[in-house]
Amino acid sequence: MRNFITHEWFTIFTILGLVAITVAKYLNSLRFNDFLWVIGNSKYLKIYSKDQKFIDPFDGFLFLNLAFSASIFIHFSYSTFVAPLEFNLIFFLKLFFAVAVVVLIKTLLERLIGSLFNIDAIVDGYLFQKITFLNYSGFVFLVANLFLLYTSDYAKIIIIASFSLILLINLIGFATSFKNYQKTINPNLFYFLLYLCALEIAPYVLLYKVIMEYNA
Repeated sequence: MRNFITHEWFTIFTILGLVAITVAKYLNSLRFNDFLWVIGNSKYLKIYSKDQKFIDPFDGFLFLNLAFSASIFIHFSYSTFVAPLEFNLIFFLKLFFAVAVVVLIKTLLERLIGSLFNIDAIVDGYLFQKITFLNYSGFVFLVANLFLLYTSDYAKIIIIASFSLILLINLIGFATSFKNYQKTINPNLFYFLLYLCALEIAPYVLLYKVIMEYNA
């Protein structure tokens, strides 16, 4: 049986994620409905990338759900595949902060690089697409967490299936971005690969190492 306090806190954070999604829908219900169909449909990316802002409340609330839901999912994944992990509120808040900070710092660094090399339009468009698919992944994390919270069986299957689906969603997003900017990437393939290693792979490896060392 799961510890009741753990269940209670995770339920609270899951509700906070649902509230964040509800607020995003309240802010712009039309955009929210278009967002739900972003997989396989370029309408959302074409329409709303033109109106993006440096601080976008709609994306901000969806990102809040992503950070909460991803943190819960990471906690369950670690407990299932590495070692049983007792819930600790301070550690969970640190995990939430780490997830949020890694994504935010990556985004700010990429915007800075765009400004330094005078490719703001390309970088902004790419970031909008990437953030869109990341926020969409937050929905999958949320649904997976509901199953993990309220069912005691098939945890490994749920985690693997959810992770595979999230990976597929973000691969679709990456393929969409690559297709849109292929003419720019092809002559600069070396710098593109360097970017992938430095800003797309390394931050998540660092986050993984921090989590593993903290619980060693």
